[in-house]
Amino acid sequence: MSSPTTPDSTSRRVALLTLGCARNEVDSEELAGRLTAGGWELVDADGTTGAEADVVVVNTCGFVESAKKDSVDTLLSASDSGAKVVAVGCMAERYGTELADSLPEAHAVLGFDHYPELAQRLDDVVAGRTVESHKPVDRRTLLPLTPVHRPAAAQDVQVPGHGWGPRVMRTRLDSSPVAALKIASGCDRRCSFCAIPSFRGAFVSRHPDEVVAEAAWLAERGVRELFLVSENSTSYGKDLPRELGGGSALDLLLPRLAAVPGIDRVRVSYLQPAETKPGLVRAIATTPGVAQYFDMSFQHSSEAVLRRMRRFGSTESFLGLIEQIRSLAPQAGIRSNVIVGFPGETEADVAELERFLTEARLDAVGVFGYSDEDGTEAEDLPDKLDADVVAERVARLSALVEELTSQRAEDRVGDEVVVLVEHVEDEESDCVGRAAHQAPEVDGECVVVDGDALAVSELAVGDLVRCRVDASEGVDLVVSAIEVLPRGGPA
Repeated sequence: MSSPTTPDSTSRRVALLTLGCARNEVDSEELAGRLTAGGWELVDADGTTGAEADVVVVNTCGFVESAKKDSVDTLLSASDSGAKVVAVGCMAERYGTELADSLPEAHAVLGFDHYPELAQRLDDVVAGRTVESHKPVDRRTLLPLTPVHRPAAAQDVQVPGHGWGPRVMRTRLDSSPVAALKIASGCDRRCSFCAIPSFRGAFVSRHPDEVVAEAAWLAERGVRELFLVSENSTSYGKDLPRELGGGSALDLLLPRLAAVPGIDRVRVSYLQPAETKPGLVRAIATTPGVAQYFDMSFQHSSEAVLRRMRRFGSTESFLGLIEQIRSLAPQAGIRSNVIVGFPGETEADVAELERFLTEARLDAVGVFGYSDEDGTEAEDLPDKLDADVVAERVARLSALVEELTSQRAEDRVGDEVVVLVEHVEDEESDCVGRAAHQAPEVDGECVVVDGDALAVSELAVGDLVRCRVDASEGVDLVVSAIEVLPRGGPA
């Protein structure tokens, strides 16, 4: 019998832990596909499948300090299980050897370039062979500066989730009726507070045919809602040939995805306001099967702060964009994130942001306090604010946002919404899902209760249900079921 530490052993069990954003979730499913193709058995990290893992792969997040701490804590916790531990993902890509040197509990720290051979690298780890740690580079330097020259060059650069060809190299890690679908990777913007482009690289679009093929693959596995993800969805297509749509490629892609059999709702994430053109607004607002949902990356509304952030816009231009959206789709969901406490931010800047948020009536807003990030321009900016000032502004804006978004949810009472059921309680009569204006995890949810003609006990995960909004609880809605819609119905 072979030793349990040799690659040909039957003991090749791996667990995947994912931290961070939906883009990381897609990357984990790619890794799962590569590992199963390489002969590894996927098990739960807690051993509930009946087999403990030989290796735990932690897909880390390296976006902000709190996320990096969570990643380190998860790696340390995984090492307590007795399994070998391997770090991948953004934090591993960003810090590589530095992370490996400071965290001996990790048996390997691997970057994106290791992904195609991950199964072999895990064989090495289990066998006790040394795996050289990833050596970070600025991934923006790996592709041509001009976007139109990137498609050919990208074939020689490992970009997670790209270049699979006709075969989808992905294994679903859950049975949710919602799945993230990557349309692009990287970012060409140079926001002074953000390090993501340095470790995710320059912007690269996926070929639309490849995206549609993966959408069909997901639909065959029970997915009803596609959540399109990237670092900057408004840039989609700028590196594609004109015959594929060029800078308007997303406008053309959305109806193709909405027409995929079995897909009832397509949702776009992460739109840059300065790049959001009227054609894209119209495509999202009016295409059947596309959620009337706008995830706008405003970050602030004071022109002075935005310029220091290396961004564009103002309160008035942002309000104009929101007016344009609501003229086409009055009930559209609009959400954003804002950063307060940026270097040099004054009380007048905060007041301007408060004015914008009050007039914008957004459905959901994440409020974050500024913190320095390694290697960013903002790290060296003067006029840093004291931590207690930043904390006070976060608390003040968070309280305002809670009040405003609760009012926005309350305005929906009496409306009809279409809810995708995602969870059915085992012991209670309620079930939980999301309406078109609510994205996974960040925008609240709908609690579905019995309607006059339809009981919750008749509903199942994956159903699309027309509902009436009866009440609101913060950003969450309480809705009563009216009817289950057939596949292909309005979403």
